[in-house]
Amino acid sequence: MAVLINEKIDALLESTSRSFYPTLKYLPKKIRGQIGLLYLLARVADTIADSKHGETDVLLKLLQDYNDVAQGKSSSLPDLTDLAEIQTNKNEAELLRNVEDVVAGLEVYSKTDQALMLECLEIIVSGQILDLERFGTANEGGNISALHSDEEMDDYTFRVAGSVGVFWSKMSLEHLISLPPEKEKEFFEKGIRFGKSLQMINILRDIPEDLRFGRCYIPKEALNRYNLKPEDLMDDKNLDAFRPLYDEYLDLTNQHLEAAVEYIKMLPEKQLRLKASCMLPVLIGQRTVTLLRTGNILNSEERIKVTRDEIKSYARKLPRALLIPGGVSRLLEKNKNV
Repeated sequence: MAVLINEKIDALLESTSRSFYPTLKYLPKKIRGQIGLLYLLARVADTIADSKHGETDVLLKLLQDYNDVAQGKSSSLPDLTDLAEIQTNKNEAELLRNVEDVVAGLEVYSKTDQALMLECLEIIVSGQILDLERFGTANEGGNISALHSDEEMDDYTFRVAGSVGVFWSKMSLEHLISLPPEKEKEFFEKGIRFGKSLQMINILRDIPEDLRFGRCYIPKEALNRYNLKPEDLMDDKNLDAFRPLYDEYLDLTNQHLEAAVEYIKMLPEKQLRLKASCMLPVLIGQRTVTLLRTGNILNSEERIKVTRDEIKSYARKLPRALLIPGGVSRLLEKNKNV
């Protein structure tokens, strides 16, 4: 039974996590399954929350009902058939059709690991619920709503990504590494910033797409400082006016990425696979920030992303960098300045 569940989970991961899958392959076997399963559990919730459905209350109930089953508070999974039918991404539709297998995947792991996965999922879902309550359903052509403050943005990035940094750190400490008690707090803090850096990149890269569906994650208070409104970001002629504020957020993202680099340096040298799994998203993140510095980030036709060839290049360079003394630092530094 466990083997069959694992095979189904692996197939779903391969089809739905194309950007995350290279990182997953680097992970040590002792934690690869747990982290992969959390990804799928969170991806189900994200797919529900982002569905182009007319009724916000319906999505909120489906999301809460799904989380209740995952958390063991209920045994009746919501019917996601209709939601699967309206998905434009066939892999996400397939994921919703197989949600029972995803939840069943929890049974393969120890109670401790289950508790860590569900603790993180609860925080992620709370962020998605907040998203739906603030913005409503992601439908085109509606009014644009925005976060109010930088504090709201920081809270959101913690809930949906910083919390994963905590989970990743706890899993590493549970199965792979040990740190002195006085270092664990620092490890968690840097892990949180690691996660936040990746979510900030998503926010800063996806502005036109989010605006199209009525969502602005750039806070009103910050926009007001530059005499801008959320609606102004719909017109790429306002890029010059927006660029100084945008660069502030890129600087913040880079600071989070620097904390991620320090996080990697805290990992024991012998944990080569764990280091590699952390380094790949940092390398991709650094490169994305560099591209965002110069691209027309308000133009919906010019979506900026790291190419597959670049990702493959990083994957080739990683093993050598890990084996050479100082290779990790040199690769990260060189990549940052490209």
